[in-house]
Amino acid sequence: MWFGLYSRSNDEGDSSGFEHVFSGEVKKGKVTGFHNWIRFYMQEKEGLVDYYSYIYDGPWESYPDVLAMQFNWDGYYKEVGSAFIGSSPEFEFALYSLCFIARPGKTCQLSLGGHPLAIQTYSWDKSTYGNGKKYIATAYVVSSTR
Repeated sequence: MWFGLYSRSNDEGDSSGFEHVFSGEVKKGKVTGFHNWIRFYMQEKEGLVDYYSYIYDGPWESYPDVLAMQFNWDGYYKEVGSAFIGSSPEFEFALYSLCFIARPGKTCQLSLGGHPLAIQTYSWDKSTYGNGKKYIATAYVVSSTR
């Protein structure tokens, strides 16, 4: 569900849900995906990311937390994106996978540390694997006010 290759633009099989969510992509001159804070940190450290603004969007007093961000990545603009801050990639991978399996293409409402949270997932509908299973197109954290 994460690593199957498909094409978002040129029929080249050059994209996957994992790449989109955890590494980021450029599509039609704009940044898409890129929802992982560690990748963001490493790219900023190398001088490839310049963030313009952020909105603190989580109720937690410690990490992990949620931020919504605007930034430029290697000359390409991301108008709005969200990411957990301070969580492990394994945590994000597991949580996004669980929500995709339980509520594919929908908002997954849950509680983390007693606080409401939502994960949005979308499936890739143009190709399947196995017995008609769908690939993850994207998954990301959104705030929730249940």
